[in-house]
Amino acid sequence: MSTATSASVVPVVAPAASAVPPSLDGIPLATADAAFVTVPSAANAWGGPRTDQQATLSDRVVEYRIETKLDPDKHTLDGRQQLTWRNRSAVPVRSVYVHLYLNAFEGQGSTFMTEKRRLGFGFRSDVDVKDGDWGHIQMTSVKQAGQAVPWHFVQPDGGPSTDHTVVRMDLPQAVAPGASTALNIDFNAKLPRVLARTGHFGSFHLVGQWFPKIAVLELPGERGLTAPRWNAHEFHMHSEFFADYGLFDVAITVPKGYRVGATGEPQGAPVEQDGWVTQRFVQGDVHDFAWTADKRFAEPLTATWRHAPDAPEVKVTVLFPPEYAQNAQPVLKATLDSLTYFSDTLGRYPYKTVTAVVPPWNAEEAGGMEYPTFFTASSYANSDAGTMNGYQLDFVTIHEFGHGYFYGILGSNEFEEPMLDEGLNEYWNLRMIRDRGQQIPLTTAFLRKLGLGSQIDAFAFERLQGVLGEPLDPLGANSWHRHSSGSYGSVYARTASAMRDLEAQLGKEATEKAFKAYYQTWKFRHPGIADLQASLSQSSGKPDVVAAIFNRHVYAASRVDDRIEKIVSEEELPLQAGTSAGPGGWKELTSEDVDKRLSELRKAWKKANPKAKKDDGPFPWRSTVEVRRAGIAVPQTVVLRFEDGTEERFSWADDSRWKRFSVVKPVKLVSAELDPLRQNLMDTRLLDNGRTVKADRAASTRWTLEGASLIHTLFALVATL
Repeated sequence: MSTATSASVVPVVAPAASAVPPSLDGIPLATADAAFVTVPSAANAWGGPRTDQQATLSDRVVEYRIETKLDPDKHTLDGRQQLTWRNRSAVPVRSVYVHLYLNAFEGQGSTFMTEKRRLGFGFRSDVDVKDGDWGHIQMTSVKQAGQAVPWHFVQPDGGPSTDHTVVRMDLPQAVAPGASTALNIDFNAKLPRVLARTGHFGSFHLVGQWFPKIAVLELPGERGLTAPRWNAHEFHMHSEFFADYGLFDVAITVPKGYRVGATGEPQGAPVEQDGWVTQRFVQGDVHDFAWTADKRFAEPLTATWRHAPDAPEVKVTVLFPPEYAQNAQPVLKATLDSLTYFSDTLGRYPYKTVTAVVPPWNAEEAGGMEYPTFFTASSYANSDAGTMNGYQLDFVTIHEFGHGYFYGILGSNEFEEPMLDEGLNEYWNLRMIRDRGQQIPLTTAFLRKLGLGSQIDAFAFERLQGVLGEPLDPLGANSWHRHSSGSYGSVYARTASAMRDLEAQLGKEATEKAFKAYYQTWKFRHPGIADLQASLSQSSGKPDVVAAIFNRHVYAASRVDDRIEKIVSEEELPLQAGTSAGPGGWKELTSEDVDKRLSELRKAWKKANPKAKKDDGPFPWRSTVEVRRAGIAVPQTVVLRFEDGTEERFSWADDSRWKRFSVVKPVKLVSAELDPLRQNLMDTRLLDNGRTVKADRAASTRWTLEGASLIHTLFALVATL
């Protein structure tokens, strides 16, 4: 194929939604409410386990050969692609579904924009689209073996008829079981002003979800299915992506002077002709392709990395604009650190390149997005080490790289089970921060100069963002059927906190072993939530512990809220006022008699123990602790600590709403604590997990100072936005 040029062909116009005929083969679509499944996939799902002995890393289903040309002034793309698709099913296929993601930004009528408008959903910085800043994609020709392919816009999730992000193509020739077909598609596109993972600002272009991409035909035995179905959902505001693995061979043409970074490996030197430069990139065993181009990119920062001396070399490239040159080195270091950590704890990084992009000023909305072997980091004018900005730059880089495993290599279905990517990735990122011995600095560069600020544990900080007090959606819910944007956002922190609680019960090493087994079993195979649960259960040998976490938080929206309600320590006195029967009849022991007798006993004891402490005495102490429960029952441990340094531990393992624990000892109770090993990070309020017999102002003072520091930091951070 020759390099694509501007097309003058009249676009193929799809019929109105009301005129869409039934599909030609009757294969159904995933339902609009499709979410987590509880049935594990079959052992041979997605072609069976992948080993180093196979010719390719994945069971390749698709092949994209694309040529595209960028007009950086109009922010448009002209493209042509040959899409080769293999029918994995046992039935002939006549209708296929294709995503046109860029049409989410063609106007207010798309599902993406409708959810923003009607439901009040917001996306990250929630940038509004202004006149002239919309984007779109249109196909100008679709052919199969030289025959025109009719196609129709469809809305699989019942979205507005004005949503044009999914099309159904009715093929002139059926694709037999096991056979492949090639679709030749000419298309053009306009990029929006940087918005939701793609777009332009000035000469900067982030080109993501930019080409017609075929949906996934799932088969029986995969994620609980008993019959084939197409997994094709509209582009929702909070949904990301799901696609088959395959080979991408992409030639990108840009004006001379533009620097290009992309998924995959560059093939030879760029070819220059008539003021245009074409660079070809190839990458196998991935399910997407993205790229960037900018004439303002500085000279890239590069490095090489090897997991072991005899392992393949990985080239790491950081593209950055001059105004954010300070960010380049930290992004490079975080990427190299991530390569090592993820390779050590999950499995060796399987590709030969990683490209990280620091977006320019006023295009920060392009930051923090992942594609195979390619991601965008954050941008900060000041990213000094030891500040929140410095930490965020580091963490976002780790996070976006980590997606290369949970979204990329594992191929999680981000439509229907976003926790498998966003949530598990967040958990593994926080493990990396913790294993580095790193704390989160609650300060800015300005506050740091004033000596203000504090630090907090990464998991402790994460749980503050988890909406633990009123979870409204299960972690396993899909990405669009959620109460709010906040509920979707809580998938990150709630999943990370739930997995940390699971780790606390299984043990750190056992958890790492279980996740490594999950990765090795399901890499390049699109596992579901039930597959994760099965892997963790089998590897850990503790299926009941794993099931408890999943039942509480993944398959339901449960609240954990246990507390120490009351703590009392009183002398166990040998005498009490009242009457008693004796040989001479009933006798009364008055309160005055009791006080007198107790006083005599105390004096005698003091005389015998002259060196005793002021509060010591002859009588033992009865100490009682009351616990209360306002949420779901979780196994708890209650520890009572006494003046002599001894402890008494009790188990609260039933589903009672309250319980009292009492013990009689020679010494007085000092304090009581719930969950001393911090196994329940999902608890809504941790501050009520401990009480002292005497008022302890030190704790409240410390939390007040920490809170003040955090508030100062947050105000300062807001001021920098």
